[in-house]
Amino acid sequence: MKLVLWDIDQTLIDLRGAGRDWYTQVLAEVLGVTMTGMPPLFGRTERAITSELLQAHGIEPSEELVQKVWAGLVDVSAAAVPTLTTRGIALPGAASALAGLHGQAVQSLVTGNLREVAWHKLSAFELHEQLDFEIGGYGSLSAHRPDLVAYAVEQASARHSPFAAEAVVVIGDTPHDIDAALVHGARAIAVATGKFDEAALRDAGAHEVFQDLSDTRKVLEAVLA
Repeated sequence: MKLVLWDIDQTLIDLRGAGRDWYTQVLAEVLGVTMTGMPPLFGRTERAITSELLQAHGIEPSEELVQKVWAGLVDVSAAAVPTLTTRGIALPGAASALAGLHGQAVQSLVTGNLREVAWHKLSAFELHEQLDFEIGGYGSLSAHRPDLVAYAVEQASARHSPFAAEAVVVIGDTPHDIDAALVHGARAIAVATGKFDEAALRDAGAHEVFQDLSDTRKVLEAVLA
């Protein structure tokens, strides 16, 4: 049995800038701060993003303030659920790939998102049913993305049976996703549905690269190889 760990943004869905808008709203409502700039989001964790964002606005990122920002993000994303499908899209092949792996793999997440935000995003597009959210690696855990893979593998192994490195597959759209897989000896599958093209993802070391997930048969073959 394989353990498949999915990224969310630009891999399964595209919310077209929602993250930046949510941070803008939370900074204003929770901290009374006007957003003047945003650190890079692609492939990074919420812990890294929140800390850098606060520092960039002259605020010491204490754990108390970080947690306040996160609570705000959870509230804002929950309120946005009814309208997410009008703002963004499920990316081509995402639903079919998740469904096709049902019964053939344990599926969870390695995502920079907070767990609650991950649920809000994916449930809005009905992409949550095949995923075990209990064993995922989320962006609250660490600023270092490979730590999320390690955590997810540990949790999955405790719930099921030990997963050897070669039985773990990480699917994402950035070099950060690929690096997080390779650090742990996992298989890295990349999709060029985000900021990085196929050549950049191959250069980063991905074992397989797809333009998107639309060819379900080929995606499943790559995952289950």
